[in-house]
Amino acid sequence: MVVMTLPGGEVSGRISGEGDIGILLAHGAGTNQDHPFMVGLRHALADAGHMAMTFNYAYTERGSKRPDPTTKLVEVHRAAADFLRERVDVLFLAGKSMGGRMATYLAAEDYPAAGVVLYGYPLHPSGKPDSLRVAHFPDVRVPLLFIQGTRDALSRMELFDRHIRTLPNATVELLEGADHSFRGGGWKPESVIEKLATATSKWVEVVSSGGSIETRP
Repeated sequence: MVVMTLPGGEVSGRISGEGDIGILLAHGAGTNQDHPFMVGLRHALADAGHMAMTFNYAYTERGSKRPDPTTKLVEVHRAAADFLRERVDVLFLAGKSMGGRMATYLAAEDYPAAGVVLYGYPLHPSGKPDSLRVAHFPDVRVPLLFIQGTRDALSRMELFDRHIRTLPNATVELLEGADHSFRGGGWKPESVIEKLATATSKWVEVVSSGGSIETRP
């Protein structure tokens, strides 16, 4: 376990693997870094030859289930990114749901990351498709990889196709029949982790080497 000191206290992180490419994994709103999904993905990315790091947001660290304001979440996210960036040559930001959203906010501030990977981007709150979370994307200049379930209640596919797939720097991988938690459509936890780790590893290696990114139709 590693510890990062913030103005308001400390948060913990966990690192697996070694490598020149670092991948920072941020958890979703209802979980923490020790959730089986986060642990499994961290280990899978480490097995693929990368240094993968998870961390807790401050509210999670103090045992609360209510997320902090966005500014505080981004502050913690930045501290974790700074910690990992000092240990690798190339840094990628990644996250599940809320964690991925915070990563895009950090990237929109021109944080020095090579790209952002989003596992189930929450395009809008559940039942509120008019409240789109896209205003900051024109300020995100690095490549983006979206891995999305086609039955995600927080990202209606017609809205995803209109507002996300059309981004010039977006690559899209779909999990057919999967919901926001990547359940359904025949997907099992093990197959989801394998799919996400494989897609992520291939993509970050291409981006970090300066290769061209294949976007899905």
